Amino acid sequence: MRAVLTGASGQVGRALTLLAPAGVSVQGLTHAELDVTDADAVSRTLAQQRPDLIINAAAYTAVDRAEDEPERAQAVNADGPAYLARAARAHGARLIHISTDFVFDGAASEPYTPQAPTHPLNVYGRSKRAGEERLLALAPGNALVLRTSWVYAAWGANFVQTMLRLMRERGAVRVVADQLGTPTSARSLARAIWQISARPELAGIHHWCDAGVTSWYEFALAIAEEGRRSGLLEKAVSVTPIGTDEYPSRARRPRYSVLDTRSLAVLGAARPWRAELTDVLRELAHA
Repeated sequence: MRAVLTGASGQVGRALTLLAPAGVSVQGLTHAELDVTDADAVSRTLAQQRPDLIINAAAYTAVDRAEDEPERAQAVNADGPAYLARAARAHGARLIHISTDFVFDGAASEPYTPQAPTHPLNVYGRSKRAGEERLLALAPGNALVLRTSWVYAAWGANFVQTMLRLMRERGAVRVVADQLGTPTSARSLARAIWQISARPELAGIHHWCDAGVTSWYEFALAIAEEGRRSGLLEKAVSVTPIGTDEYPSRARRPRYSVLDTRSLAVLGAARPWRAELTDVLRELAHA
């Protein structure tokens, strides 16, 4: 199978490249190599590559900055997927597109199913939802939207890396405790995507994240504990829970964004988020 991967230098893109299964030839394209907001470049590149599979890991993910750059967020997160969908349809390729839990408003009290109504609270979430809608409208038979949540890795900019840096620098952090969701390692997500790629019957919208539910505060506590255990932190760290109102941000965020992953039960059980975190911190410690 020939696969083209956009956003190859990002967290998920790197994991997808590292974990590509035998028998899959991956052409990873960074933003410098393919700007998904350039319709002509997308059409030309995919005509040259003629892939069986396109995985779109390119995204504008700066949630707060998106409030001031809505046009840029829309271009990357909505226009880009639409251009890829047109090219996928033209060449008969399957398209797997990564989306987000931020398409929901967080008003629910039980995990969101793929069919649940979406009410994004911020520019980022609205741009991602627009990308989903346009992609599925343009390539309904061969496109799959995979929503995930709280992605992190041993590389790139993410919550885990930020917490470790602040914990080393300050010895204490204050973290929001009233927003609930599920951390998901980029490696875990990449493994799921490659499994999906081997199941052509899967289409439409699906959810995938690691197992369990936690808050950003509890996530930070786990980072502090596992960071000490792995040797990434030299001393104990104070982690203080705060409310969302005590940590004002440019963009509103959902208070509850737990995803129902049962539509992908065929992939097997997801690993607990804490087990994935332990593996990522060990990887960092041995880097």
